[in-house]
Amino acid sequence: MDLPGTYSLTAYSIDERIARDFLIREHPDVVVVIVDATNLERNLYLAVELLEMGANVVLDLNMMDMVSKRGWRIDLDKLSQVLNVPVVPTVATKGEGLEQLKTTVLKAKDRDVTPLKIDYGPVVEKMLSKLTELLNSKKDKSINIPSRWLAIKLLEDDVQVKEWVQGFTGGREIHEEADKMRQELQERLGQDVETYLIERRYGFISGLVKECVQRPAAVEEKLTLSDKIDKVVLNRWLGIPLFLLFMWITFKLVFDVGGPIADQIDSLFGWLGDAAKHLLGENWFSSLLSDGIIAGVGSVLVFLPNILILFFMIGFLEDCGYMARAAFVMDRFMHALGLHGKSFIPMILGFGCNIPGIMACRTLESRKDRILTILINPFMLCSARLPIYVLFAGTFFPKHAGTVIFIMYALGIVVAILTGLLFKNLFFKGEVAPLIMELPPYRLPTLKSVLLHLWERSFMFVKKAGTIIMVGVVLVWLLSSMPPGVEYASEKSWIGHLGKFFAPLFKPAGFGFWQAAVALIFGILAKEVVVGTLGTLYGVEEKGLNKVLPKYFTKLSAFSFMTMSLLYIPCIAAIGTIKQETNSWKWTALAVGWSLFVGWTMAVLFYQMGRIFA
Repeated sequence: MDLPGTYSLTAYSIDERIARDFLIREHPDVVVVIVDATNLERNLYLAVELLEMGANVVLDLNMMDMVSKRGWRIDLDKLSQVLNVPVVPTVATKGEGLEQLKTTVLKAKDRDVTPLKIDYGPVVEKMLSKLTELLNSKKDKSINIPSRWLAIKLLEDDVQVKEWVQGFTGGREIHEEADKMRQELQERLGQDVETYLIERRYGFISGLVKECVQRPAAVEEKLTLSDKIDKVVLNRWLGIPLFLLFMWITFKLVFDVGGPIADQIDSLFGWLGDAAKHLLGENWFSSLLSDGIIAGVGSVLVFLPNILILFFMIGFLEDCGYMARAAFVMDRFMHALGLHGKSFIPMILGFGCNIPGIMACRTLESRKDRILTILINPFMLCSARLPIYVLFAGTFFPKHAGTVIFIMYALGIVVAILTGLLFKNLFFKGEVAPLIMELPPYRLPTLKSVLLHLWERSFMFVKKAGTIIMVGVVLVWLLSSMPPGVEYASEKSWIGHLGKFFAPLFKPAGFGFWQAAVALIFGILAKEVVVGTLGTLYGVEEKGLNKVLPKYFTKLSAFSFMTMSLLYIPCIAAIGTIKQETNSWKWTALAVGWSLFVGWTMAVLFYQMGRIFA
């Protein structure tokens, strides 16, 4: 079971709660803690908390190659002896130590584990002993959690542990005693009890690291390569322009490199469609296969090269350590607008897909920040919308397609930030917590790691094409062919009537014809279906759409349509995720209603202003 990454068991964020709940309720045989060996002081904190909780820990010291490069030496035997846990050195990017790790995990399954005891000082230890004895006498014997750990968490005023203890026989008595002790300790220590306990824990870790790690003084003072790069990348004046430059290069590559490959795939689907009609003749089945499935699904799959390049670039920037810097760079700007700097990470993830972007909001500690970031995430231009922009930008702005796509991404970010500012002032007034996050060292991503990200994300895209998109285009074909005897995809077909009903709504935006209305309606299933629907309605693949679309759109109305596609209602899967993560139909309805309003308003605004200044 791969638990969410966390630095501690103090459950502030949803991810931390998920990890802690699983560890406590499921009692796993072994807990493997993967530690960045170059930053032991920060990363050992979680391991120490787990050991206090009585977990059967195996410590994986990863990135040992970086330790060697810095001239450090870690005494693995001493570290293992002091913590009483198996310690395994690994270099995950090169696969070094993984077999030893597997063997160690299997051997560790039957270890006898004694919870780690940290000396918290005579004053605290005296009260811990009393509270532990009280818990031992009152708690249910089936609860397999060390009473000392529960006592520590009660003194830390841990809300979730207090809820658990409330269910014990005599839970109220335990609470009252813990509250008295906490107040007394606070007076005697002259500081918050939780802060004191955390400091003692870090003191233990600091002493442990000094005993087990040798660092040459000359190496300590020398600026690392990461430090030197950060002097430029994190510069207050250069940081944001550099981020925008990297994004512009990404989208330029998406179009310039992916376009020619997409043309070849498009030719293949065109040939398949013609071959199907030639072999099967003119009948309903050949129409379904050629005009529906091949034209619809094919018009989406031709953009797979563009999607692959986008995912490759985002995966590379994530793995090399730049994306964490992007959040850091944007923090000052985000903070000025009342948003949390950490919110930028889910927003960046939204470029790949809004669903993991929305789910990534779990890492935000504050419920206010979490809901706010969820509500603005659907405005980030996900990869599902990319086929729309590659098609329209390539058709109407061939010389500046990469720049136009970049403008769409930038527009999504701007609308998201302005929406966040509005909602913050309307619903979430209050101070924004500061951004505190670890900046990993820069490292050259391995080809295997980047390709793995590429495969996982692109497989989702292809899977959608084989399921949701295929269902969507077959439904579009069916509605275009009904009632029997009607001309395919005509205004008299069922889909034509549906489109004509909604088309007047889009006339002020410049695309008031029924095919565009139908494409946007079916785009609610999945944004890729917009292009698939147009391909099905016109019975052509991407190259055919390049020729057909200029008959209906001008450059101005095409840009307006792109704007509408960017900002209007999230797909069904994203709507479901918003409901799941907010646990509220109110916030879900707000996300849907606001995006519809903003999408239509912005599309109309661009078109009408364009007509005035054209």
